[in-house]
Order: sequence, then C-alpha cells, then structure tokens
Amino acid sequence: MTTTNAPSGSSSEAMGAELNSTARTTGLLYLGLAVTGLLGFQVVRGQLYVADHPGATLSNLVQHPSMARLGIVLELAIVLTQALVAVWFYRLFRSVDTFAAGLVAVFGMVNAVAILGSAAMLATALDVADGRSLAVPGGAAATVQLSYVVSGHLWGVGGLFFGLWLIPMGWLVVRSRWLPRPLGQLLMIGGVGYVLSTFVSYAFADAGLATGLLTVPATIGEFWIVGYLIFFGVRRQARPVPGGAQVVAT
Repeated sequence: MTTTNAPSGSSSEAMGAELNSTARTTGLLYLGLAVTGLLGFQVVRGQLYVADHPGATLSNLVQHPSMARLGIVLELAIVLTQALVAVWFYRLFRSVDTFAAGLVAVFGMVNAVAILGSAAMLATALDVADGRSLAVPGGAAATVQLSYVVSGHLWGVGGLFFGLWLIPMGWLVVRSRWLPRPLGQLLMIGGVGYVLSTFVSYAFADAGLATGLLTVPATIGEFWIVGYLIFFGVRRQARPVPGGAQVVAT
C-alpha cells in the first residue's frame, strides 16, 4: 500500500471505519426508502384506489379507514427515508466532490417534497370520505378520486428528480472507486432512463410499456447499490484521509 501525505495508520483506519459506517447507514436508509415505497405506493394504494371507478375508491376508504391511514403513514415514511438518505449520501460522498454530492442531496429533497404533497392529497381524500361535507361539487366520490389522481401525478412528476439524483450518484461511484465502476455507470444510465420515462409518460398516451422499460436499469442499480453498501460498505482504495491525502491500495 502506498500513501500520499497520509497521517498515521491508526488515523487512516479510524477514517476508514467511519466511512464504512456511513456507507452502511446510507444503504440501510435507502433500503427503508425502497420498502416503504413498495408497501405504500404498490401495495396499500393498490388496495384502495380503483382507476376509473370513483365510487369503488370512496367505498374502500369508508370500509377500510385503517388501511387508508396506513397508506398516509407509509407516504410520510417515504418522505422521511428519502430526506435522510439524501443527507447521508451527501455525507458519504462530500469528500469526493462537494458539488456532485450536493446535487444528490438537493434532487433527493425535491423528490421528498413531491411525495409530501402526495401524502397531503391522501389525507385529504380520507377527510372527504369521513366527512362528506368537504366534497367539492360532483360528490365525495369525485373528490376522493381527484385526490388520488393528483397524488399519482405528484409521484409521476417527482420521478424527474428521482432520475436526476441517480446521475450524480453514479458519477460519484465511478470517481470515488469505492464501489464497482459498472454500478456507477448503471446508475447514470438508469437516471437518464428515469428522466426520459417521466417525459415519455406525459408526452405519449399508452406509453406504459416504454416507461417501464426505461426504468429497469435504475431499479437494478438501486438494488445493487443498496446491497453493496449494506454488506460491503466501501472498498479500501482511494479512501480520503484527514488533510486531503488518500490511501491507495497497490
């Protein structure tokens, strides 16, 4: 192992241990984001929202208020984990490139705000189901359905920033050499695909298959980086050490 202006071995080891701890915390937070997103948007929402059938959606909320509240809680958990993982990615990569790490944090926070709006729409829908007097002209069913449609679109447009945050994340993976280079490249490709899928979904009708295919690289990359951070942390080479030096494995 060769060093450049490196401090004592104990300082380097302490820095490495701290970096690995940050990496694993980041991975766990990202896993929390994935799990809450899957449960909230795919499972609970799928049980309550019925497309093109406002009456059925309203009936589901009236009959299953606990599930509706669980959906709101999960949306808030998505916001919380998204915000925290954005901050922890910044903490992990700030020594590599402060600007790029800041972009990851900012883009992640914007996506969190979009999902926060979605949570507010779900809470509004439940309030309307509980108290019909809140319904706009057209009835409670129409108001509830509109709230869920707006919630879905907040997820849709928020996908723009979810894609954007993967691009600098992938670039940081490649530059740092702390994780496999192909992982960083896949994240960048996935980020571009996610951004394109957002535009395609609104530019073309019945573009579900195309948008789904465009997001596949991002999904693979996300599971890969989550697993790698949790189980392996970061590689030993090119770890930053105090004073701006690096420890490089040879």
